[in-house]
Amino acid sequence: MIKNLLVAIFLLISTNLIAQNQPKRELRAVWIATVENIDWPSTRNISAQEQQEEYVKMLDHFQELGMNAIIMQVRPTADTFYPSSYEPWSAYLTGSQGRLPNTYYNPLTFLIQEAKKRGLEFHAWFNPYRASNSKDFIPNENHPLISNPDWFVHYGGKWYYDPGIPEAREFVFNSIIETVKHYDLDAVHFDDYFYPYKVPNEDFPDSLSYKVHGQDFDHIDDWRRQNVDTFVEELAERIKQEKPFVKFGISPFGVWRNKDMDEMGSDTKAGVTNYDDLYADVLKWLREGWIDYITPQLYWQIGFERAEYKTLVDWWADHTYGKHLYIGQGVYRLGQDGWKDPKEVQNQIAYNRDNANVNGSMYFSAKTFMNDQGALNEKMREVYPHKALVPTMPWIESDDPAAPILDEIEGSQGGGITLTWRDGLPYNNSYYVVYRAEGSEEQLDLENSANIIAIVQRSAYSNQQWTDHTADRRTNYTYQVSTFDRLHNESEPSNAVQIRTRGRRGNIRIR
Repeated sequence: MIKNLLVAIFLLISTNLIAQNQPKRELRAVWIATVENIDWPSTRNISAQEQQEEYVKMLDHFQELGMNAIIMQVRPTADTFYPSSYEPWSAYLTGSQGRLPNTYYNPLTFLIQEAKKRGLEFHAWFNPYRASNSKDFIPNENHPLISNPDWFVHYGGKWYYDPGIPEAREFVFNSIIETVKHYDLDAVHFDDYFYPYKVPNEDFPDSLSYKVHGQDFDHIDDWRRQNVDTFVEELAERIKQEKPFVKFGISPFGVWRNKDMDEMGSDTKAGVTNYDDLYADVLKWLREGWIDYITPQLYWQIGFERAEYKTLVDWWADHTYGKHLYIGQGVYRLGQDGWKDPKEVQNQIAYNRDNANVNGSMYFSAKTFMNDQGALNEKMREVYPHKALVPTMPWIESDDPAAPILDEIEGSQGGGITLTWRDGLPYNNSYYVVYRAEGSEEQLDLENSANIIAIVQRSAYSNQQWTDHTADRRTNYTYQVSTFDRLHNESEPSNAVQIRTRGRRGNIRIR
C-alpha cells in the first residue's frame, strides 16, 4: 500500500515537472497520412461531406490537445488532393485515380481553411518521386507514367520517377510549385522517401540514366546523392522566389550515418542510413541553408541499443546548423515491444525540452490520437496543459507587427468578458494572443505559457473582439494582447487593463 502510494506521488511530481517546463514556443504537429487511407479519409468511397466531417473532427481534437500544426499529405503517389495541371486526382480520395470528388469541392482549399480557422499551421506534405504504392497499380490515362514512361523506373513492384532524369525533376518541381503559387501554405514538407529503401537482391534500375547524365561521377552513389541535393536546393530556391514566407522542411530517416561509417556519424548501429542507402545527405541541406527545419524520425524508444532515442536527439541537436529541429515521435508504437513503459511519451518530451536546440515534436500519426491508442490523449494533456506558439524563424525576413490597442473590456450579454482591440500601424497581422493572469499587474509575464488564454485569428473587421467565458466571479484579472504575423513574430504587447468581476459572470467593473 505504501509502495503504491509512493509510486503515485512520484508520478504526480514528475508529471507536474514536465508541465511546469513547458516553453511558450514549441512546435506540436501531427502527421495526417492519406496514402492507403492511413488517417484520412477513412476509406476511398465515402462522400465529400463525410470526408469533411472526418477532417473537422480531427482538427477539433488536435486543437483541444494543444497542437499548433498539421502535416497533411496532399500528393502521396504522383496523384493529388487538389485539381492539378500535372497529375491526376488521387484514388485515396475518390476511389479511382483521376476521378473527381463525387460532390465537387477543392479538398486542399477546404483543408487549409479549416486548419487556419483553428490556428493550426498547414504544412503540405509531398512525396517527390513515388508514383505507385502497390504491385497491382494501373495508372490513370492522365498519369505522367502514361505520357512520359521514360521518366519512370520499376523497383520492388512499385513505380518511381527516376531522380537522375532532369526532365522528370523539372516536372515534379512544377507540380509542387503549382500548390505554393495557388494555395495559402505555411510550409512544404517531405518525409524520408527520396530514393526508395533498398529491396534485397534488386538493384535500383537507373544505370541508363547514370550513363547519360552521370558522366562527371566515378561512382553511381555519389551521382545519386547529387541528384537529391540538386532537387532540394533548386526547390528551396523556387519556393522562396514564389513566396518567401513559405517554409521548407524535411523529415528524414532517423540516422544520417553510423559512427563506424563516418566519424561525424551517431553512436548507432542502424541497418539503414540516409546518406548510404537513401542517398540523402541531410546534413548538407542544413549546412547550406536549403531547408528551414529538419524532423528526424526517431521512432525508437529510450534505451534501444541499435538506435537509442536520447543519443540521437543529442546528435541531431548538435548538427542543426542554426535551423529548427523537431523530433519525429512514433506514438503509433505505444503498447508495442519496446514501448511498454506507460511514461515513454512523456519521458521523450521531457528529454526534448531539456535540449535548447530542440524546437518541438511531430507525431505519427493522426489515427493514433483519434483511436486514443495507449491512452495517448491523456498523456498529451499532461505534457501540454497550456497553449504554445509556433517558434519563429529569424532567418526568414519579416517586418515585425505593431502593438494593438486594447480599447475596452465589458460584460457580455451571454456571460463572460468581451475584449475589444484595434490594430496598430504599420499593418502586418495574422492573429493575436490574449494573455490573462489573476491579480492587478502593470505588466504580465508574457513568457509564461500559463498566461496564454486564447489565440484569436484576425477577422476582416477593423476592431477585433474576443470573449472570455472562463473568468470567475469576484476575481481581479489583468489582460494584454499581442499581434503576430504569419511567421509568428510577436509585437510589443498592448496596454494592460485590470478588471474585477463581481456578481454573476459578465457583470464587471473596470479599474
